[in-house]
Amino acid sequence: MPYSTLKLDRDDAIVTITLARPEKRNALSPQLIEELLAVLAEAESGADRVVIVTGSGKAFCAGMDLEELRASAAMSPAQHLEDSRRVASIFRRIHSFPKPLIAAVNGAAIAGGCALATLSDFTIAVPEAQFGYTEVRIGFVPAIVSVFLRRQIGEKAARDLLLSARLIGADEAFRLGLVNEIVPSEKLLARAIEIAKGLLAVSPEAVRRTKRLLLRYEEGTLDKEIEMAVRANAAIRSTPDFREGIASFLERRPPRWGGNGNADD
Repeated sequence: MPYSTLKLDRDDAIVTITLARPEKRNALSPQLIEELLAVLAEAESGADRVVIVTGSGKAFCAGMDLEELRASAAMSPAQHLEDSRRVASIFRRIHSFPKPLIAAVNGAAIAGGCALATLSDFTIAVPEAQFGYTEVRIGFVPAIVSVFLRRQIGEKAARDLLLSARLIGADEAFRLGLVNEIVPSEKLLARAIEIAKGLLAVSPEAVRRTKRLLLRYEEGTLDKEIEMAVRANAAIRSTPDFREGIASFLERRPPRWGGNGNADD
């Protein structure tokens, strides 16, 4: 099927998916999420054995599309919950995809884009790539991504990134274990393909069973935590701080926060 937010290239059982919204820094719109879910389903059921995900332009993925998020502020609580589940579905899909998945991070990977990059089995990045979870800067809760980040780097380091909203470079991401390898930009895709070809030499059935075993270690608890995070993601969208944070960012002005941190939810 044709895709308008993605570009596909297939060669020798390797499919390269390029996020193709460079004018939006490859931000995650509902359409991009749906198309990415569709192409992953296609890759899972077809002859593809390894998937590479990269970005077009200067960014890998800047997270959720803030114009879309601002429009979502008018949704009902039920619609917020449905939209939050849609967001959760792409991160869960990347995390649980049964075939090897490589993220070739060509630039900034921010918020949901950071999760997209670091939930892959292999994450390689250019030296100038930046990573971070900046949600609290705009009055949002990094809820769904927190479920996975705590598992990846531990509670203390996760609190640092999630509460400070600071950006880190490729070197620090490598030290934390979010990145496997740092590669010069001119060699990024070639290195991703080299890793992919190495994976073609191993047993696809053994790889599938190994990935399934790793997922079984966290069965039950992961589902419960994602559901809790989805509800937190949906709840924050009805707050004045969320609306102000999105508006101030898009209007390029300092936010005027009204919240005092004492809310019960």
